[in-house]
Amino acid sequence: MSDFTSDFWSFYVAGFTVVGIVACGLLLWLTSRKKVESAADNTTGHVWDEDLTEMNNPMPRWWMWLFVLTLLFAAGYLFAYPGLGSYQGKLGWTQLGEYRAEVSRAQEAEAPVYARFANMKTEELAADPAAMAIGDRLFMNNCAQCHGSDARGSKGFPNLTDGDWLHGGTPEAIRQSITEGRVGVMPPQAAAVGSAEDVRNLAHYVLSLSGSPHDSLRASLGKSKFTACAACHGMDGKGNTALGAPNLTDDIWLHGWGEAAIVNIINNGKTNEMPAQKDKLTDAQIQALTAYVWGLSNNGAEAAR
Repeated sequence: MSDFTSDFWSFYVAGFTVVGIVACGLLLWLTSRKKVESAADNTTGHVWDEDLTEMNNPMPRWWMWLFVLTLLFAAGYLFAYPGLGSYQGKLGWTQLGEYRAEVSRAQEAEAPVYARFANMKTEELAADPAAMAIGDRLFMNNCAQCHGSDARGSKGFPNLTDGDWLHGGTPEAIRQSITEGRVGVMPPQAAAVGSAEDVRNLAHYVLSLSGSPHDSLRASLGKSKFTACAACHGMDGKGNTALGAPNLTDDIWLHGWGEAAIVNIINNGKTNEMPAQKDKLTDAQIQALTAYVWGLSNNGAEAAR
């Protein structure tokens, strides 16, 4: 892989580009100097289909100068802009810089819109139709891909409307989740639990915590094995928002329920990640989005609708 990040490839690309331009110029020069002997009637002597004669008319000079201008333009462009390997161009233009400039202009234009919300609390924003309209657009553009357009999530992606929060549902916790992102890790526990039968018994005990259909005998045998899980989920199975450990007693299953699903998680573990939005959204946008998400499971959003 290091071969593709060395200076060789920069010189390779730059060399081929320069050679291509020079070769085109040389070809144009040689073509303009070449004289083709023609007959007295200004033909090349080539005839097709009995009467289709090839004339020996030179290329118009304006056409030749167009070719020259394209070569000069190419040279000027490559001097000013990146295109010769790692050479950045005299103007220092980059796609990233252009993107950031456009984002900055957009944020400056939007600043007056968000200014009205600067001193409002999350609960107040959640009851403000204008703020929620902005929050809805931000959610659709940045969150709906995972949580769904209705925010009800899907397997592996939390439902944001039910009041069940892995890392806490306060405005502060939601803002932290949006700003910094979250990484939830459950390590494989099969080795700590014991045999395959022990894992199955533990799965039924976990099912019993939420009153889900389970085998009561297996659940009783698996109760003692829950100590391997208690460090994160608590001895009562109610979870720990500081760790992002789910509540196992509320019959809400992020990765599916039933013996097979739980056994799979115990054996293989699970990692979930929500990307941080701090480099993508402004503080004002995060404030509006926080209020919108908070309102999804609280009365504020409903009152605004």
